[in-house]
Amino acid sequence: MIFSGKTSVVPLPRLLSIEDSMSDENRPDVELFVKAGSDGQSIGNCPFSQRIFMVLWLKGVTFNVTTVDMTRKPDILKDLAPGAQPPFLLYGSEVKTDTNKIEEFLEENLCPPKYPRLAARNPESNTAGLDVFSKFSAYIKNSNPQMNENLEKGLIKALKKLDDYLSTPLPEEIDENSADDVTSSARPFLDGQELTLADCNLLPKLHIVKVVCLNYRKFSIPRMLQSLWRYLEAAGAREEFSSTCPSDDEICLAYASVAKALR
Repeated sequence: MIFSGKTSVVPLPRLLSIEDSMSDENRPDVELFVKAGSDGQSIGNCPFSQRIFMVLWLKGVTFNVTTVDMTRKPDILKDLAPGAQPPFLLYGSEVKTDTNKIEEFLEENLCPPKYPRLAARNPESNTAGLDVFSKFSAYIKNSNPQMNENLEKGLIKALKKLDDYLSTPLPEEIDENSADDVTSSARPFLDGQELTLADCNLLPKLHIVKVVCLNYRKFSIPRMLQSLWRYLEAAGAREEFSSTCPSDDEICLAYASVAKALR
């Protein structure tokens, strides 16, 4: 299967099983291995896999996506990436197994003029919302009803901090020569009008928070966080995000043994 990240002309193709991929003699230059879902073929719950999937799609490079059923641990992986967990990348003859290093490698090697830069212009965009997932983890793993309220407040506080960042104008949104005082931002994404590496890192985790909290705690991200909801809705309208998401069922299944019932 050849996959093109140019979303305007190519829809999301059928995913390969690892056996299908390895039997294909016409291997592309770039191949991404991601965690498989419970059926062994669909996309599984792995925000790191989705992060690199999004990066490749946004780069507009042609690439293969192979889902890896880690319950079977195919023998070929012992040679390709021994001991590694998805995602990992095969770039020509080079194998990359660390998510951060994969991202850095792609940004360095798939660069202008042929491929777009995806790095955020504002350093703050790279750290916005990074405490949300840790607050979520503490909240969802808690089984003590007496602690639930405070942990939920901690999560909401982290979400509110992210909402504040999204509603605060970036430097480039402020025109120093204008008489109008810009007090709020209407940008769709963390660093402006386009998705960046910062979004590829944050959005998969935010999606997990949204799905798991609703399913296991009946907790929804508060609608008063309007900038955050604008962000989520803008992301949902982009194929690079929506078509790389695992199903809600896969996400909930992954958290079935993690989310603790309150007793």
